[in-house]
Amino acid sequence: MPVSIRRCAAVLLISSLPLTAMAAPMHSQFLPPDDLVARQEQPEQQQLLQVTDYSVVLGNQRQSNQQPIPVTSPLLVRLKGKPLNKGASLNQVILNFDGESKSLKKPVFDEASKTLTLTYPQAQYRVVIDLLRNNTVYVQFLTYANGHIWADLHTGAERSR
Repeated sequence: MPVSIRRCAAVLLISSLPLTAMAAPMHSQFLPPDDLVARQEQPEQQQLLQVTDYSVVLGNQRQSNQQPIPVTSPLLVRLKGKPLNKGASLNQVILNFDGESKSLKKPVFDEASKTLTLTYPQAQYRVVIDLLRNNTVYVQFLTYANGHIWADLHTGAERSR
């Protein structure tokens, strides 16, 4: 009889634990402190991708039908990889590097093309390329019910040399 009471108590204890404690986002250890208290709830969506290859595109375009004639040279890095979490469909990330804007565009995930678009300051280009050349890189994208969106590039835990 005592065994069945213990078993019932254990089942009751486990079932009373909040489900969110069991559903923490993968790679949450790589998130910075939540000083703005924007990530208190569990994410509504998480996309986690391990980058397997990348390409750099340095474009050059001139739209001749506008006056004055704007000349632009977009710089982007295209990342491809494999989704790591259940239900993730992300398979491509476009990193745009902006040297002119005063504020960055928010991360955008397009379900149809399974593409995440991130914008970074142009000054971060060398850091990104260094990460891609020397480490295993992951891309994480989280959305929350309060409208907060988090996206990052991060490495796994690395040993210092």
